[in-house]
Amino acid sequence: MQVTMCPERAIMEHVTSKWGVLVLQVLHDGSSWRFSDLRRELQSVVSEKMLTQTLRTLERDGFVHREVYPVIPPHVEYSLTPLGKGAAHHLVALASWIGEHSAEVTESQERYDMS
Repeated sequence: MQVTMCPERAIMEHVTSKWGVLVLQVLHDGSSWRFSDLRRELQSVVSEKMLTQTLRTLERDGFVHREVYPVIPPHVEYSLTPLGKGAAHHLVALASWIGEHSAEVTESQERYDMS
């Protein structure tokens, strides 16, 4: 298998991108989120432009469902698809594991830096 050209690599990059991880974690709660609520939740770390691009990428890959309601002003909600729920489950588990072991990693980094 040629790693640089496989489609799995592109999918991995989308799911594990800086913003993809955050969006999947926020949507992991199972509810639908309005764009404005997602933007507010992530405003300190992601721009509106990057949030839009990330949501479009995740929607294209089949991880996120975008529901547009025909009202004025436009009302758009995002939620995870079954595929997205599976991916988010693994990301949340990894984040939890990292949280549980961060002290060990920090100690290892400090030992390494001192040698």
